[in-house]
Amino acid sequence: MEFLAEYGMFLAKAVTVIVALAIVIGLIASAGQKNKKQAEGHIEVVNLSEEIREVQDDIQKEILDEYAYKLLHKERVKKEKAEQKEKIKQEKKAAKAAKKNKDKNNAVESTADETTPAEKQVAHADDDSVEMETEQKADTKASSEPDSRDNKSRLFILDFDGDMEASAVENLREEISAVVSVAEAGDQVLLRLESPGGMVHAYGLAASQLARIKQAKLELIIAVDQVAASGGYMMACVADRILAAPFAVVGSIGVVAELPNFHRLLQHNKVDYEQHTAGEYKRTLTMFAQNSDKAREKFKQELEETHELFKQFISENRASLDLKKVATGEHWYGAQALELGLVDELGTSDDFILKKSMEGEVFRVRYEVRKPLSERLAFSVHSALEKTFLSLWQKSIESKLFKS
Repeated sequence: MEFLAEYGMFLAKAVTVIVALAIVIGLIASAGQKNKKQAEGHIEVVNLSEEIREVQDDIQKEILDEYAYKLLHKERVKKEKAEQKEKIKQEKKAAKAAKKNKDKNNAVESTADETTPAEKQVAHADDDSVEMETEQKADTKASSEPDSRDNKSRLFILDFDGDMEASAVENLREEISAVVSVAEAGDQVLLRLESPGGMVHAYGLAASQLARIKQAKLELIIAVDQVAASGGYMMACVADRILAAPFAVVGSIGVVAELPNFHRLLQHNKVDYEQHTAGEYKRTLTMFAQNSDKAREKFKQELEETHELFKQFISENRASLDLKKVATGEHWYGAQALELGLVDELGTSDDFILKKSMEGEVFRVRYEVRKPLSERLAFSVHSALEKTFLSLWQKSIESKLFKS
């Protein structure tokens, strides 16, 4: 017991010193940053294809004998060189075709300069048709030539971990802006979505952000590994394709609102509560006033109107759904959701990403905001205290077990 008492005193002193230092540093940091603009976030891009290839290489190096691994490595290098050579060949071919079209257009212009005034007048009348024909030929030629990426589409991966307020939409909007600014025709966007739903207006904004991807003519795939319900499904239905794990929770196309009422408690304790409004329905149900049947009816009417808007949005994005079956507020697991048409196929985001990494390049895009020094210090102190008290509790338990 004496040892524990001494240890406790030492621990208390140490914690006091740490807290004091953290407070001092925090005050200094706050004073230094008081008149400075808070650091903005930045986009981080990770090439997942490279990471997957590195993992594969590490595993093959361990499971294959030295000779077999060398042969595999030699074949891989040979294949990469062939792909690079073909890529350069196609780029040169495309450049040559572009130059040929340019020279042809210049020749047409030169011939036009040598014509007589009467011929010029006739030629001028046909300018539009010639220009149109030239553009059509150029478009046909361009479409027949492979692009600089050998027709390999890129996949951009975004993540959305939803809470009640859909607060992740702030990062999502930055990530989408970054992707649509660099993505090309044929590229795809995969959103790994996890959300049980939340506020209607917040998830409405999140769904609108996803619509920007489709407006940019990019294919949007949404993968649900665990849950996309209510507002989460409002986001998911915007996609061109929805993937769901077999036991992912999907659906819950409904609206709910609940609140306690303390009127009788206040009345019992002789506490008066006053609320003044301008407009008959400025407030319907409240937590402290006595609610009327008329207010309840109006509140329910508003819920029904919101539900109708929700169903209309779902119908616009997934017209094949039978809303009478699925817009009941119920939720289903992935396999059931597939039968009802709520999702398009079963599978996990990991399977999809692994498959795409074999076909082209896969990039994870994330918007990161560096937290202020004061927040980071507070988190460090909290973690240190948590570990300290956990260690003390563990030693106390061990001491009791040893004595017993």
